[in-house]
Amino acid sequence: MRIGVTLAILAAMTSTALAGGGFEIVIPGRAGVPVIINGVDASYAVVEGDWGLGKRTHVEPTVYGGRYIDPVPNVGHYYPSAGLMPGYGRLEVEPPANRKLPQPAESYHRSWFSQSAPLPAQSNVPVEPPAIIYAPQDPGRRGPAKFPR
Repeated sequence: MRIGVTLAILAAMTSTALAGGGFEIVIPGRAGVPVIINGVDASYAVVEGDWGLGKRTHVEPTVYGGRYIDPVPNVGHYYPSAGLMPGYGRLEVEPPANRKLPQPAESYHRSWFSQSAPLPAQSNVPVEPPAIIYAPQDPGRRGPAKFPR
């Protein structure tokens, strides 16, 4: 009976050590934040490869089911000097040069400053200052004090 229990525990302990060579399913730690591995969005995909901080080797991981992410997205640009209409967005309207201009805005100025609070009134030196106490001097002692151990 004891030998059977010992063999079952031994088999369970060694099987977990051999379990690291399979595949992993990547689940993002935060919703909406993709997990990017070598330019591929690996969110909810299968990743195969022996890699990570716990391993002393690095094998290029293989991502199954991910989608390629372009590092520099290709977006359209609008250059008004070209005289072309934008492909999307608001409609740019260039007003005529001889239009009636609006009234100029009134002047506006604001400033801030900071300063310390005023100090309390300073009192004069007291008439009766406290007495000065001198430490007693031992004329027979030379050098630092020695304490018994």
